[in-house]
Amino acid sequence: MPNMTELRNHKFIIIVVDLLCILAAYVGAFYIRYLDFPQRNWDSFMALLPWILLIGLFFITVYELYALDRKNTIWDINVKIFVAVTFMAFLTMSASYLFREFAMPRSVILIAYFFMIILLVLWKLTYLKLTRGNVVGKVLLIGDDESTQRVIGKIKHPMLKGTRVKHIQPTTSMDKINHHIKQVDFVLLTTNMSKEKKAEIIYHAMENNKLVYVIPSLYELLLQRSNVSPLDDTLVMSVKPFGLTWDQVMLKRLFDIVSSAVILILISPLLLVVSLLIKLEDSKGSVVYKQERYGKDNKPFTIYKFRSMIEGAEKSTGPVLATENDARITKVGKFIRSTRLDELPQLFNVLKGDMSLVGPRPERGFFIKQLSKEYYHYGYRNSVQPGITGYAQIMGKYSTEVDDKLRFDLYYIRNYSFWLDIVILLKTFIVLFDKTKAEGTATNESKKNVQSKEKSSKRKAKMGLY
Repeated sequence: MPNMTELRNHKFIIIVVDLLCILAAYVGAFYIRYLDFPQRNWDSFMALLPWILLIGLFFITVYELYALDRKNTIWDINVKIFVAVTFMAFLTMSASYLFREFAMPRSVILIAYFFMIILLVLWKLTYLKLTRGNVVGKVLLIGDDESTQRVIGKIKHPMLKGTRVKHIQPTTSMDKINHHIKQVDFVLLTTNMSKEKKAEIIYHAMENNKLVYVIPSLYELLLQRSNVSPLDDTLVMSVKPFGLTWDQVMLKRLFDIVSSAVILILISPLLLVVSLLIKLEDSKGSVVYKQERYGKDNKPFTIYKFRSMIEGAEKSTGPVLATENDARITKVGKFIRSTRLDELPQLFNVLKGDMSLVGPRPERGFFIKQLSKEYYHYGYRNSVQPGITGYAQIMGKYSTEVDDKLRFDLYYIRNYSFWLDIVILLKTFIVLFDKTKAEGTATNESKKNVQSKEKSSKRKAKMGLY
């Protein structure tokens, strides 16, 4: 099993080979197009090559094409490659105009586009075949039965064939925990243990050069991005409140106004088509669905969405979350929900200042009151403007547990940067290809099936069958 140093080396190797695949794609494209390398065209390509590789490195990093040791399926990897290469092609064409390298043929860029997809997919599949078959991951999961039941079904770590999980309770003595740490490759800690116990476990894991994953508590999220300074002869950490600084708010708002205005102009034909489809299915129903949501500092506002359910879907039931195969969703609604087209009218909310392009999703007052009783720190997510997309949306699913989504939202607020917003926006394109991101919450029957599987998994973990 590779240690942390070896994993970093693997990452470097993957990135280098990715860049070589990009270079090979252009060389192959020239040969296919001309059966030669015409001097004028080749000189133009060489002038653009540093920018081509830089653009490639940028999207390899943003879409984490090097992260083949994480929980990604073959489909996930292929989608990331497709989206990344598409952006690379558009930016390369833009760079050729910007730097006036007009001798760089568009046909070569187009042929290279297809070559890049093929070469990168083949390279990733080859890497996975070589690493998956030979490596077996052993994970030590430390947590109580309830936490284990929720987490164990998610551990397919990290794309390893034959992953085995050993579960022990947080009350286990440190001598036994240290013994188990030596026998595994990874350690996963849940939230239900004291910070002192976590610190001790992490210390022993570091001593044995083991990678530790920690599901953070609110306390641990609060400590992120804290400033360390001396107070006379005592070291102290200053923990800032949740929220953004005035300059971050100004930059974010300026970006929202310009971006939403440009996007609305570009997609206006698409907005018209979706409106017509909704009207054709139900001529008497409204095109845009309006609903009261709560934004920054819990201020109410009206959110706009394309109507995806039957008119008056909640008149008899009151506020209810959408479920799998929800009978209230129309045929057109099913399509626009799966492609996220129903969210497009929220760009007008962004222009008005009710929302931002990126931020925690706005929620209804009914659910905020309900969830605030269960999670006392739920209100922190409303310390910033809500967003059309967010960190919880690109990392989780529609059916992801509330506390898991909450961790993503609080992490975003705590670690906000303009760069993080750009990354989230770019990664949102991948969400469009993942149906699980837009599925409703599980029905009672499907929940029972999942719970039954989780209980079975828990029993197997205790017996060491994983």
